[in-house]
Amino acid sequence: MPRQFTRLATASCAVLVTAAALAGCGSSSQSGSAAKPTVTTKADSKLAAMVPEEIKADKKIRVGTDASYAPNEFMDADGKTVIGMDVELYDAIAAKLGLQVQWVPSEFGNILPAVQSGKYEAGVSSFTINPERTKQVLMISYFNSPIQWVTEKGNPKKVSIDDACGLQVGVQKDTVEVPDLEARSRKCVAAGKPKIGVQALPGQDTVTSNVVTGKYDAMTADLPIAVYAVRQSQGKLALLGEPYGQAPYGFIVGRDQRKFADALAAATKAIIDDGTYAKILKKWGNQKGAITADQVKVESAAS
Repeated sequence: MPRQFTRLATASCAVLVTAAALAGCGSSSQSGSAAKPTVTTKADSKLAAMVPEEIKADKKIRVGTDASYAPNEFMDADGKTVIGMDVELYDAIAAKLGLQVQWVPSEFGNILPAVQSGKYEAGVSSFTINPERTKQVLMISYFNSPIQWVTEKGNPKKVSIDDACGLQVGVQKDTVEVPDLEARSRKCVAAGKPKIGVQALPGQDTVTSNVVTGKYDAMTADLPIAVYAVRQSQGKLALLGEPYGQAPYGFIVGRDQRKFADALAAATKAIIDDGTYAKILKKWGNQKGAITADQVKVESAAS
């Protein structure tokens, strides 16, 4: 999904609803306790032994992330520290492997190519597992999320999920929600109705702001992102309808890093088994997307 970290400098504090922007308006709701790790994870020598030598040489992993997708990955109030559910999960997984993570903010669409080229050793940014991606990288499953629509509170434009023809709907580019909206738009045209104005932007924060200001009639996003946006909107946004579909998330590594992928999968299972995973999801209000240890897999497709 789900995300560049460019802020709307001229927008008012009332409409900047991501955590970093709210912090800039004097709110401390996502600093302090949110920035603190939920648990402290110790290295597991057996798991650490699975990490390839070239990865563990400096005991650090350079990880690309688009830090505008709260609450999964976003900037803390200091404007420097990346925090969120995905961040805490991956930090705990890395700790199990005896590694530390260097988080590198990046535009979402640039992360996968950077992992392929070796610029980043991994990518963690709410990536939906799909055949197109698994042909390019290895993906380690860790979470499930359905799609959720959001409108202004009270739904003044009378948006219907099943009939959004002619409306302007915001979405982050390169996410699973884009083809979903495009398919709905084609149905509109086939029925002789106006197409949906699919407004795909690089950053989820800007998409959300545009719904708050009324520029867009609605937006779609992964359920955790939609719920968080509504909670942070000071009563300006509301969820529309029920979530649908299923978007399995996966960490990404290069296709030539099978051993590293296996190590990450084993460490993911370990934090599920020891309760760390559940504690982190509970902190961020994302328990509904939990998977079990036997659902953790390294996903790969023939390229």
